[in-house]
Amino acid sequence: MKKFIITLTVAAFTMPMMAENVKATVHADQPGAKINREIYGQFSEHLGTCIYGGLWVGENSSIPNINGYRKDVFEALKALKIPVLRWPGGCFADDYHWMDGIGPKSERPSLRNNNWGGTIEDNSFGTHEFLNLCEMLDCEPYISGNVGSGTVKEMAQWVEYMTSDGDTPMARLRRQNGREKAWKVKYFGIGNEAWGCGGNMTPEYYSNEYRKFNTYLRNQGDNRLYRIASGASDYDYNWTKVLMENIGRQMHGVSLHYYTCSGWNGPKGSAINFDNDQYYWALGKCLEIEDVIKKHKAIMDEKDPKNTIGLLVDEWGTWWDEEPGTISGHLYQQNALRDAFVAALSLNVFHRHTDRVKMANIAQVVNVLQAMILTDQEGTGHMVLTPTYHVFEMYTPFQEATYLPIDIDSEIIQVNKEYYKEKANAKDAGYRPLPLLSASAAKTTDGNIVLSLTNVSLDTDKTIEVKLDGVNAKTVSGRILTAKNVADYNDFENPNKVAPTEFKGAKLAKNGVLTVKVPAKSIIVLNIQ
Repeated sequence: MKKFIITLTVAAFTMPMMAENVKATVHADQPGAKINREIYGQFSEHLGTCIYGGLWVGENSSIPNINGYRKDVFEALKALKIPVLRWPGGCFADDYHWMDGIGPKSERPSLRNNNWGGTIEDNSFGTHEFLNLCEMLDCEPYISGNVGSGTVKEMAQWVEYMTSDGDTPMARLRRQNGREKAWKVKYFGIGNEAWGCGGNMTPEYYSNEYRKFNTYLRNQGDNRLYRIASGASDYDYNWTKVLMENIGRQMHGVSLHYYTCSGWNGPKGSAINFDNDQYYWALGKCLEIEDVIKKHKAIMDEKDPKNTIGLLVDEWGTWWDEEPGTISGHLYQQNALRDAFVAALSLNVFHRHTDRVKMANIAQVVNVLQAMILTDQEGTGHMVLTPTYHVFEMYTPFQEATYLPIDIDSEIIQVNKEYYKEKANAKDAGYRPLPLLSASAAKTTDGNIVLSLTNVSLDTDKTIEVKLDGVNAKTVSGRILTAKNVADYNDFENPNKVAPTEFKGAKLAKNGVLTVKVPAKSIIVLNIQ
């Protein structure tokens, strides 16, 4: 394997070097845009055990449940204050026919999940189960409609079924199935990955399909759909350009998918067995999303200077090899401290671009890819919170807070874009910059300052002197997420190996300067009053 770091050589899991002093300034006197809570959105696809065994076990399960929803998972998600939940896919969405998932469960037909391992599902989790879950979690549902294999009539009837309170055929059918009052459904995706598993379309063809489907998705009563177009995969800027030109006036948002992985073909590497080079490579790849967002934003800004169309990163996160011994196609992977860094760095990027980035949905909420929660695969009822969950929980004060610009000095290393030497080619040649420090600041709705500081260096502590412009700070408190090794993770035997603890390394001076001792490989979130 080729070495990736060209300006810094480190050895994994060594003792920290002497702390380095760093200057930072929070510009509380220069507030930016509101950080939309939907940036902390989640994604639940019919994939592996995300739905069945993750969110849903059924009313008759021996695993404790609330009306069929797994009790421990539900309570963990409730504590996370998730703002929006996307369903039923993903690739599964364009194979999903919603009428198969309504009515008495005993009469619902089974289906074969053609996208993810050929698993047979009994359709016991459908529209009612999803929308009722969103109500219980107090989060917005985000429905992905079937453009790839569905029809205009099918999609239009689904919207009517969910949102009509009138004396309409679909509203009557919903009432017959036990739900009198219509649900509120704001976010509706017209297709998913139309460039790939959603139909292998060109952007021009998809634009015409979008126009057709969108025409018949009528607002019912006082429900107003936020219409989301199936947007680009990472670097496909032409897709965004064509959609902005052809359907810009007909959509409220356009999606973007970006994964931290080494490519779609071949090995992606283990979630828990990796070396220093692979660790830094992953963080460099994750941070490249900022350049991707900037380029898509530039296209959108040209066509939409008033910023009326949102950019929704509705699939993002790490994608590693499936864990040995798990079912092929179920995308079950462990979640190490490295994944927590990917989460923190990505959220910091979204904060900086919240003027255009209106939603983000990490993939996925339970048991799939960069999950918040892992449940046992044997049905014994064990659950574990991942390091990524803890980042999302620590970052909850950022939801609906006002973004504050922050300047921070940071050593920058250069990470080779290659992951595996045999995958190298001219297109991928070059290096990605990786700052060893990342930070984000915001003014919360109660007037406090929330400040995150992330040190991704494997061996160097940082002492950061933070000047707080426009803040009369009196107290500071916080928590830290770290571990002995960046490959450490939580499992059913050691569920709290990577978990946040109280942080006491922040001190406020009389002159208002905040001094923070940030250990190597750590994520800190401070509350400043």
